[in-house]
Parts: sequence; C-alpha cells; structure tokens
Amino acid sequence: MSYTEETLTEKREVDSIIRDTLDKVLVLRFGRSSDPVCLQLDDILAKSARDVSKFARVALVDIDSEDVQVYVKYFDITLIPSTIFFFNAHHMKMDSGTADNTKWIGAFYKKQDFIDVVEAIFRGAMKGKLIVTCPLPPERIPKFQLLYKDV
Repeated sequence: MSYTEETLTEKREVDSIIRDTLDKVLVLRFGRSSDPVCLQLDDILAKSARDVSKFARVALVDIDSEDVQVYVKYFDITLIPSTIFFFNAHHMKMDSGTADNTKWIGAFYKKQDFIDVVEAIFRGAMKGKLIVTCPLPPERIPKFQLLYKDV
C-alpha cells in the first residue's frame, strides 16, 4: 500500500479531485494494491511525487470499489494498471503510438519516464492542447494485447 498518494474508493472522491485539481496535472492510477504491476507503478509514482509536486497531483483509484465502476466503464479500463491524466477537469490524451490515446496502460520503466510524460502533458495543457505526443522512445512504452477481458 502506498502512503504518499491518496487512495480513492468513492465516485464522489474521484469527482471532487477531478473538479478541484486546478493548474496541475491530475494523475489517476486505476488498479488494485494487490497487483504486482500496480505495486511497481505505485513505487515509481511515490518516488516521483516530490519531483512533480509543483505541476502534478497523484491519486490511486481502487477499481474493486463498487462505487467507482462508473469511471472504470467510462474509461474502458480492462487492463490494470491504467493511468488517466486530467488538467483543469479536462481529460488529457497522449499519443504514444498505441491504439489507445485515452490512458497509459502498465507501469513506467523508470521514474524519469513518468516525470517526462507528466511534464509533456503539463506543457501541452498550458498551451491549450487536449492531446500531446508521448516524449518516450517506443521501446519504453508498454505494449499490451487484450489477453483477458474481465479485470
């Protein structure tokens, strides 16, 4: 379990953090604390928290919570962890050469990769963009096939 990021289990908490996080990138990690890849990602998020704190806020969303299923369905979260970005309540998308520009699937390979992605989203958002190009080289972007449907 991560001690530096807040864990959201209710729809109203997710609504509130999306609405109330202003002038910073909001990073929502959808997953479960028992999943090894989620734990790997959570470790990177925790180690990066101080570095991105001036321009980003990170929160974890427990996908096993019945109350947040509306978001799980809305963002079509079938693989975990899935990380979704917002800026001033706008869903930020990122073209990373994968089929899905709405979310980051999987963990980041290293702390600097996460920081680079959040910085790119922040810079794009400050210029009024709703989609940015992923700053990472293709070999550091996780590739996933949909092997299973039920999370």
